[in-house]
Amino acid sequence: MKLIDVHIHLIHTLAGWGSQGELRACGGGKAMWSTGEVINMIPPVLGEYNVSPESVIKLMDEHDVEKAVLLQGSYYGFQNEYTWEAMEKYPDRFVGAATYDPFCLQRDKVRARLFDDHKFKIVKFEVSPGSGLMSYHGYIDLFSPEMQEVYNYSDERGHIFVVDIGRKNDISWQIESLRKAILAHPNMTFVVCHILAPQPGQEEELKYGLSRLALPNVWFDFAALAANQRPEPFPYPTAVKYLKIAKGILGADRLMFGSDVPSTVCRDTYRHLIGYALDSDVFTSEEKQLVFHDTAEKVYFSQK
Repeated sequence: MKLIDVHIHLIHTLAGWGSQGELRACGGGKAMWSTGEVINMIPPVLGEYNVSPESVIKLMDEHDVEKAVLLQGSYYGFQNEYTWEAMEKYPDRFVGAATYDPFCLQRDKVRARLFDDHKFKIVKFEVSPGSGLMSYHGYIDLFSPEMQEVYNYSDERGHIFVVDIGRKNDISWQIESLRKAILAHPNMTFVVCHILAPQPGQEEELKYGLSRLALPNVWFDFAALAANQRPEPFPYPTAVKYLKIAKGILGADRLMFGSDVPSTVCRDTYRHLIGYALDSDVFTSEEKQLVFHDTAEKVYFSQK
């Protein structure tokens, strides 16, 4: 069975930014925040200072992954040009999302470059307080006038709108504000990352969030679901339980596999990040075809 991974990051130059300031590569796949904290970012199988499209394609080929969606965020630093170059070089393997800071003073010039010149059809916003928009702008209501302008802009241009609102207890985990935004744009496709990033013991929070966002124009990826249960090891029974909850609320046809490569492969193998869900009893054979391939094909690749 061929797979599609809907949540992968490329890194040309690691230039992250977040609540701990600047994040820069310091060798051996590690990176250092301005506070001095060092974290693992890139596994040896993908590189030391960067993650190239070629290294990702090699990993994909070794695991029967046919295509991937390239997403971005300030955790790695915006990679718009590198993502566009990868899409141009490997159009049969990648589609990608652009990203930008809507509070940038020359936002309109930035958007013209991304959506007029490069013709990106997908936009992605990570808004979390750890390494997203709210990590350096503070609290932003996801249905504020400033964010409504962002949604309107994308809706007018037929974009797929991908959003990562962080975890429960984050100031960005704004289920009701996001619901208002989605309801205000019923013709725009939304993809919510990480099925809302539940951690151990958050079954009720997951049920609430998914139920409120279970709308006709919304899909969900479950990238990093296993990593969010750490230190629980493979085969990640809590993650499997959460997939069963998500399937029960949303239906299998609203779920898409994603890995969150590269950082997740610092903790476990790509095979395990695929296998805990693919080899589980959560999905029937027909549902696996949807979750691991066909839904992503419809949502992301049919609009290339």
